[in-house]
Amino acid sequence: MAILQQQNEEIAQKRILAKQKAKARQSRPKTQKKDYVESFGSSGGLLLIRDDEFFKIRNSYKGERWLCVEGVIMKNNYNCAFILVYGALDRNEKLVMWEELCYIAGLCQVSCCFMGDFNEFVQVAERRGTDRLTPSAEEFKSWVHDMGLVDLPITDRKFTWFRGRSCSRIDRALVSVEWLEEFSETRLRGVPRGLSDHCPIIVEDKRIRDGPRPFRSLDSWFTHDGFLRMVKEEWRGLGGVQFTDKLKTLTIPLGRWHKANFGHMDKKILKFEEEIKKIDDMVGEGIYDGTVEARRRALIACCEKWYVKKELHWKQMSRSRHVRDIDKNTRYFHNLASTRRRNNRIDALVINGRLIWNQAWIKIAIRNFYKDLYHQEEAPMVGFRDGLVEMIDEEDALALEMQPTTEEVREKVWDCESTKAFGSDWHNMNFIKKCWDEIVLSS
Repeated sequence: MAILQQQNEEIAQKRILAKQKAKARQSRPKTQKKDYVESFGSSGGLLLIRDDEFFKIRNSYKGERWLCVEGVIMKNNYNCAFILVYGALDRNEKLVMWEELCYIAGLCQVSCCFMGDFNEFVQVAERRGTDRLTPSAEEFKSWVHDMGLVDLPITDRKFTWFRGRSCSRIDRALVSVEWLEEFSETRLRGVPRGLSDHCPIIVEDKRIRDGPRPFRSLDSWFTHDGFLRMVKEEWRGLGGVQFTDKLKTLTIPLGRWHKANFGHMDKKILKFEEEIKKIDDMVGEGIYDGTVEARRRALIACCEKWYVKKELHWKQMSRSRHVRDIDKNTRYFHNLASTRRRNNRIDALVINGRLIWNQAWIKIAIRNFYKDLYHQEEAPMVGFRDGLVEMIDEEDALALEMQPTTEEVREKVWDCESTKAFGSDWHNMNFIKKCWDEIVLSS
């Protein structure tokens, strides 16, 4: 009986332990899963940890030095693929890996994000002590170009790998153009490397609140039939205010008008496209008459106008002067504008030996730097000795004091390049030229 009682107690204890383990498993996140490629020796090995609530996997592919998971980002239902890479050291092995990655990207047929240690650099400045690219670096650079990938710049450091005196940037993230169209704020930053010889890198899509955007007059406004009439009415309503003050004040009603007439441009285009599809479905089912055809033509005409407005907008944002307007290059202009914005943004700045991320502090530091740079302690005393400067005659003096005529001002304005503006928060010269009759002649 004692032995039987002891066995029953052991069974009860095992059941209790089993229940505790089951509860521990239930308390862990069920959505977290892993994919990996085993290491060989003391190097290699890839581990990808994902959350099914964020990224739902559809397919998984593995190679000796890469790991690809293809699926959908649940937040916006976006199809894409994440590819982790651990680059080879041997040149021939690298060529094989580039071919494999090219094949797997073609197999997925979705936007791709390549991340990891590529063991290669693409610019001379990315490896200290080097004055030229190696043959394998040239091949890697050509592969990136042929794949149509964008090498994300790292914002807070120059190198990502250190060993002795050697340092280089071999850890990177490469994304497709389609990826940047969906996640335009994608950036790459590094974190302290600790005991490792590699700096961990973080790819993030996070909009930085860097204050209000500067005002810009947009060329696409002039495609709206009522724009010039609105400008004329607002200009007259400002009364006898000084010309430059009028231009500055005009930015407020222009901002409201833009939001009402040009806001959510993509949604408006999508709405027209959906309406056109409905008409096409009706025609496909045999429902067709003069009214249906008239509505389809009207929808196509409206949709085309919005295509033009969108292309003009992104052409101006890209500051491209090499392609004509209305030339079916909206995507090209959008990518140029996104690249400019990404490259011009200062995400972090070293101030007094400290790395600062706060955008307000960065702005203050930059303003104070240039304020001190161009500050003049004393005004130089400039004098003229008697007889050094000759007195001009009365006719020339009167000519210098005469106010310029409207025709002379117009001539100088038309000599200015249309994209130029008086400042970063002002109207460009194209706005002045096209609104000349409404705002200048009426002043």
